[in-house]
Amino acid sequence: MDSSSSFVDPVIGPFSSDWPWASPLPGTCLVATRFDPARLDEPAAGDALGERHDVVLPPRLHDAIAKRRAEYVAGRLCARRALQLLDGRDATPSMNEDRSPCWPEGCVGAITHSDGWAAALVAHRQVYQGVGLDAERLLNEEQARRLARRILTAEELVRMETLPSSSVGLMVSATFSLKESLFKALYPLVGRMFHFPAAELMSWQGIGPVRLRLLEDLGNGWTAGREITGMVCLREDKLLSLVALPTADPGEP
Repeated sequence: MDSSSSFVDPVIGPFSSDWPWASPLPGTCLVATRFDPARLDEPAAGDALGERHDVVLPPRLHDAIAKRRAEYVAGRLCARRALQLLDGRDATPSMNEDRSPCWPEGCVGAITHSDGWAAALVAHRQVYQGVGLDAERLLNEEQARRLARRILTAEELVRMETLPSSSVGLMVSATFSLKESLFKALYPLVGRMFHFPAAELMSWQGIGPVRLRLLEDLGNGWTAGREITGMVCLREDKLLSLVALPTADPGEP
């Protein structure tokens, strides 16, 4: 079931392909939707959301709460629609054993969801080695300072302390989200877990393009000192970040 159908789902809204960042990213497709997991408790909606849309829930989600099931289905529907827009293929990524999306051959992508909003970004593998996408609720200053030491490196903490108090929430939210996007883009390439101290923002000028630098050797050519481009924007009450790794990466050794 896609946005071209006359069926109106009580849980998942229509798709949007609006690009929220100032600069488009060539060779990618982004699709987003809103969803309301509370409606899964209504008799008209039932518990067969995945079946209605021909999305197979992985076994680990069969007994999950309504919110988690709705997130999964909404994200996979966005991914399916994005793949259709990319090259016309009809495919829905399943879930790998490590819970990452299992993308069809020749494609890379990322899925995110936050507070009733889901999105997927996809691209061809010959154009991008990997892509990362993340949506986060914007932190206030108190929340940001409480989380800062878990998220920020020493240099990032110093930079945070130079900011006006009104900018602290945005900076910490953006750093958190960018590192999540970086992980989604790099994890399939390096095949290992890594955490917030593995990379840092090189500077912070606010919303827009950013540069990140790896602080650890992650393997497969992704060494400490390597620089990576990201993008940050605000969309309604959310902060969105994107990291894309071109196949012909100018940062490659």
